[in-house]
Amino acid sequence: MASMNVPGTRPVDAAAVKAVRQFNRFYTARIGALDGYLGSDLSLTDVRVLYELAHRETPIASEIGKSLGLDAGYLSRILRRFDAAGWLTRKPHPGDGRHQLLALTEAGHAAFAPLQQKSRDEAGALLAPLSAAQREQMLDAMSTVQALLEPARSAATRPTTAILRDPVPGDIGWVVQQHGEIYAREYGWNSEFEALVAEIAAQFLRKFQPDSERCWIAELNGERVGAVFVVRKSATTAQLRILILAPQARGLGLGARLTDECIGFARRKGYKKMVLWTNSCLAAARGIYAARGFKLTKSEPYEGFGQQLVGETWELKL
Repeated sequence: MASMNVPGTRPVDAAAVKAVRQFNRFYTARIGALDGYLGSDLSLTDVRVLYELAHRETPIASEIGKSLGLDAGYLSRILRRFDAAGWLTRKPHPGDGRHQLLALTEAGHAAFAPLQQKSRDEAGALLAPLSAAQREQMLDAMSTVQALLEPARSAATRPTTAILRDPVPGDIGWVVQQHGEIYAREYGWNSEFEALVAEIAAQFLRKFQPDSERCWIAELNGERVGAVFVVRKSATTAQLRILILAPQARGLGLGARLTDECIGFARRKGYKKMVLWTNSCLAAARGIYAARGFKLTKSEPYEGFGQQLVGETWELKL
């Protein structure tokens, strides 16, 4: 069979090239990149530039062009259109007179915000028909593609050891958000679950007892990726609550580490027993608990969060 050769690379089978091109045609059509992107009058490139302007701390044209692989002239034309639309401001760079600092105006943010939300909605719509296992398979495949095509970036962004810290303002809201998003995406749970987590979190903040309760926030590379709570159920019983891990933090042993922190804290505070409530479908969490000596003491079917579930109570003698 014919193959293609590029100097300095390995020969590539023509069938493999055809498969990549076929996938490109499929995916660009699926995400609506062939006409106005996300139903707007903007191209995919325009929206990517808007994204960089909205999310970079100090946007500079040359850095945006390098990041997106854009010709300087092409990027300049895009930025001039944004200028004309009133979406962009420019000011001298304080440390380098050769560059200008770019920033979106209020009108620019107003133009970008609905596009960003629509992009989130469409990404969710791509995943919605898939089961939890299929979603994990798809996300793993996407991660593999990125790692193979950009090995240097993959190595540079590989997670390091997580840092566990006390919560600061904003962290508890993030915990609630993560529960709502992850359980809706992976298990199809409705907003009742997010409301329950919000109630637990609010109670923790309002009635926090620092001598007998604790929360840990886990960070990887400066980003929040996990959390867990220990609360006082009685003078002798501690309760482990709302353990959560972001998808990018899975497989690193972080769930086990957070659970171990809870157990160690409860023992140091003189608790005699630790309890927790979970659901039978949460296999990874159940495995962590069982490996640490928790025993299943109660199992009861119920209807909740838009699903038919089996709630479980686990206990550990300390």
